[in-house]
Amino acid sequence: MTVHLALVLARARNGVIGRDGRLPWRLKGDMVRFRALTLGKPVIMGRRTWESLPRRPLPGRTNLVLSRDGAFEAPGAVVCEDIAEAIGIAREQAAEDGADEVCVIGGADVFALTLPRARRIYLTEVEGEPDGDVFMASVDEKGWTELSREAHPAGPDDEFPTVFRVLERR
Repeated sequence: MTVHLALVLARARNGVIGRDGRLPWRLKGDMVRFRALTLGKPVIMGRRTWESLPRRPLPGRTNLVLSRDGAFEAPGAVVCEDIAEAIGIAREQAAEDGADEVCVIGGADVFALTLPRARRIYLTEVEGEPDGDVFMASVDEKGWTELSREAHPAGPDDEFPTVFRVLERR
């Protein structure tokens, strides 16, 4: 079985993906989707994303944390100093677990490092323009095929309406 790399990200219309070390919105529907997409699969994240998690490590997933600081410790996670090491460990773990994907969950620098290697993107388009301090450019969709698109109005636990999309590299 080939294990592919997938990005799981939420991005607002203005490119915001984070604010003050947290998500800049409350979107229960997106959290439910995130859990369903990543459960049982290794997840790769940067140190700041790790530190932003309300529960560490994310349960039911092998957590891999990228940090340039060789002394950084992340109890319950595997700390890697470079992306190739993280992807290699994650792919081995995914194969052992019978998962066909490794999920990259942030932040912006890790998305930028892994986008050229990704086969799939699970994108939540947040239909709003919240304030933020972490941004990600929109994905150039040339070379990608949209597999699905689902619009979701804001529910009682959502600050904004969203569009859930799945893109696959051609």
